[in-house]
Amino acid sequence: MRLTDEQRHAIVEETARTFGPGACVRLFGSRVDDNACGGDIDLYVEVGQALPNRAAAASRLAARLQLALGEQRIDIILVDPETKPQAIHAVARREGIAL
Repeated sequence: MRLTDEQRHAIVEETARTFGPGACVRLFGSRVDDNACGGDIDLYVEVGQALPNRAAAASRLAARLQLALGEQRIDIILVDPETKPQAIHAVARREGIAL
């Protein structure tokens, strides 16, 4: 996994601050591969409560992560109980690493 301990801690902390301690966050994509280089930080965030506006909530988390991590390319997939399943969700759950 190509995140520092500090980055990992910041992601977990900001996710919990945004969505509560029950939120589950996984790193997936190229940053999971220790042999790859570059790439954005792809996060799959699953929350237990329905969110009135997932896009706004994901943007809020992205902004907090930018402040905590500095300028990084960060992609967030945010899933709540009302999110329709998509293939990328299964990939992120299967290949992602829980932070």
